[in-house]
Amino acid sequence: MPPDFETQLRAASLRVTRPRLAVLAALRDHPHVDTDTVIALVRAAQPTVSHQAVYDVLRALTDAGLVRRIQPSGATARYETRVGDNHHHVVCRSCGAIADVDCAVGHAPCLTASDDQGFVVDEAEVVYWATCADCATARNSQ
Repeated sequence: MPPDFETQLRAASLRVTRPRLAVLAALRDHPHVDTDTVIALVRAAQPTVSHQAVYDVLRALTDAGLVRRIQPSGATARYETRVGDNHHHVVCRSCGAIADVDCAVGHAPCLTASDDQGFVVDEAEVVYWATCADCATARNSQ
């Protein structure tokens, strides 16, 4: 495992364990996957890791800010290791594929609400709904 996973875990005051390293590696290599996929990826590398251990690891990593949990409307929760920035997501209405989308211009323009109602905004979540290229091609060839 890359030593930076170990460094990240220690910096978050988490013990370095094989399940935590395996979950981080799975999410690094397969961003935006659901819990069942994470379990399958982790168990392919470490068959003795229980479902509950993966759930516990995902919760601990999310609570520590090492993993981000996203849940577009009508979809199951997904996880990614890209944290610490204010990026958004584009979701295919047909197949459910998800990709990262950076803020359009300048310094996090999405954090400037037209009327913040007195709140101090520190994060914005934007989901773009679309049709991915593969689904658009399949639809056009029918």
